[in-house]
Amino acid sequence: MALDSGEIGWFAPDPRGVIPLDRFHIPKGLRRVLKKRPFEIRVDTAFLEVIEGCADREETWISETILRSYLELHQRGQAHSVEAWQDGELVGGLYGVRLEGAFFGESMFSRVSEASKVCLVALVERLKRGGFVLLDTQWNNHHLAQFGCEEIDAEEYAAMLAEAMETEGQWG
Repeated sequence: MALDSGEIGWFAPDPRGVIPLDRFHIPKGLRRVLKKRPFEIRVDTAFLEVIEGCADREETWISETILRSYLELHQRGQAHSVEAWQDGELVGGLYGVRLEGAFFGESMFSRVSEASKVCLVALVERLKRGGFVLLDTQWNNHHLAQFGCEEIDAEEYAAMLAEAMETEGQWG
């Protein structure tokens, strides 16, 4: 994360936020939204725009250095975006980094109600299909808790990460 000084900081929260893929929960209200299919979901078509959407807030940890770093990871096929489009316009999305059987969620944004949540559902479906075993959110918060995000200690996280590094998750 970019610090106020402009330097890049490394954070390893303990406890760590993860969403267990086998216990992912879709809230009842979001299930109704999903049935209406209000968004076209695309993957990796507007990676830069998704990061810019995530950074477009009063306080952000996404500096120019962070942005360039993630763009390079995207060009190498390691960072990905899931995007919600409505009437030809990007209205929400999320991005993160894929490594073996783990996906490390970085940030999400929404310009239309429920757009980022629909992207999260699409991400989890893709991860399950691809055989991923870890969805790392770094932190837990009220927003993520509704989907089943939980906090685990460093020892449990290290074991989950080790399993994920021995698993070949397929993004495509």
